[in-house]
Amino acid sequence: MSVNVAIVGATGAVGQEFLTVLAERKFPMKSLKLLASARSAGKQIEFQGKKYTVEELTKDSFKDVQIAFFSAGGSISKEFAPAAVAAGAVVIDNTSAFRMKDGVPLVVPEVNPEQIFKHNGLIANPNCSTIIMNVPVWPLHKVNRVKRLVVSTYQAVSGAGAQGLYELEQQIKAYASGKPIEKTLFPHQIVNNLFCHNTKISENGYNEEENKMVNETRKIFGDSKMQVTATCVRVPIPRAHSESINIEFERPMTPEQVKEILSKAPGVTIIDNREKNHFPMPLEASHQDDVLVGRIRQDISRDDGRGIDLFVAGDQVRKGAATNAVQIAEKLI
Repeated sequence: MSVNVAIVGATGAVGQEFLTVLAERKFPMKSLKLLASARSAGKQIEFQGKKYTVEELTKDSFKDVQIAFFSAGGSISKEFAPAAVAAGAVVIDNTSAFRMKDGVPLVVPEVNPEQIFKHNGLIANPNCSTIIMNVPVWPLHKVNRVKRLVVSTYQAVSGAGAQGLYELEQQIKAYASGKPIEKTLFPHQIVNNLFCHNTKISENGYNEEENKMVNETRKIFGDSKMQVTATCVRVPIPRAHSESINIEFERPMTPEQVKEILSKAPGVTIIDNREKNHFPMPLEASHQDDVLVGRIRQDISRDDGRGIDLFVAGDQVRKGAATNAVQIAEKLI
């Protein structure tokens, strides 16, 4: 079954990654429409040997579109996604606009694919850090219920889009040449530095990224009582997020059991070589779809055997965004 596809935000970092993933996975497209702001309209983008002209996004852009990937920001999704749905498209939205809305499935295909078919025209792609954590934690949760998650993230600058990557590159050049370091996107210097994730601090003291990881995981797992706490940090890494995850299970769990489960889990590659001190790294996770998992060890602060520590790395532009959305579309058709 071939379908008519539109990409909203086609000139952005995730929009460009959508094209890469669609081509790699040989997604069956009858037609492709590239949509962006008036500023980007008219640009030419080559895809699979054919040149496409970027069109200005309007509420009339979705005639005959069957699947619309949105990656242009929450305000754009709120304004234009309803028009796409009204035109008959299924919207797979990569923003936070609809993630926690009742009746909108929030999907990681390795975790809750059954939710895809409960849509009313809208399917939400979770936050990138949430996806990267959920892929390895879910198969463990199925075997031994997870009671509590404590996660700390080390998030790449490209998670803030192409401008984040550009800012890091410019600051590296400025630092190397002794020139003044300029900040435009991030509130602090990112080269040779790290800081609290650059989202608003909420009343509970958590930044928005941290609250997303808490609330989205509970929704995806269908477990409102799961205890989740997060600390999200921006680091001077170009691509791929890393996460330190401490898991408390309902029953004792050994590192050997964890490795056995994760060795068979979809979307996971184990990188856990203690002899060579080789564990997941963002450099090796970049441009990969699997989440790399390692540092699998017993939590020695507990004497009940119910704690496990993991370290993971995953490409937030691919599995954390474009690949996850395309996987949803594949199952949908």
